[in-house]
Amino acid sequence: MTQEKFEEIVSEGIKAIPEKFLKKLENVVIVIEDEPTVVQGEKLRLRQGWAIFGLYEGVSQLRRGANYTAVLPDKITIFKKAIEAAARNEEEIGEIVKNTVWHEIAHHFGMDEIEVRQAEAKRRRIENN
Repeated sequence: MTQEKFEEIVSEGIKAIPEKFLKKLENVVIVIEDEPTVVQGEKLRLRQGWAIFGLYEGVSQLRRGANYTAVLPDKITIFKKAIEAAARNEEEIGEIVKNTVWHEIAHHFGMDEIEVRQAEAKRRRIENN
């Protein structure tokens, strides 16, 4: 898949986030990379053959205090190669991207991994009904 097409799919994934959440995003940028950097892989303790679709790096909104000023934006990275490898077609790429964007934005709002997974399960139940 071309970089331009993948960027379009990520843009659609972002648009799928309810407006009430998008309006509350603060000091965060979403970028696309082929794969994690060496530093990201070490931080995550990624093992050979493991794949990760996305990563949130920053200070969640819940942890920001009065001294949170003049800082670089938080970063959500979407990893193109891992998503392409996991999907069979463009539709599946879109679904994985959408779910990954939701997941990483939830971390931005302060949810830990367990809370994010619970929220994802709830969202899927609502979408399937």
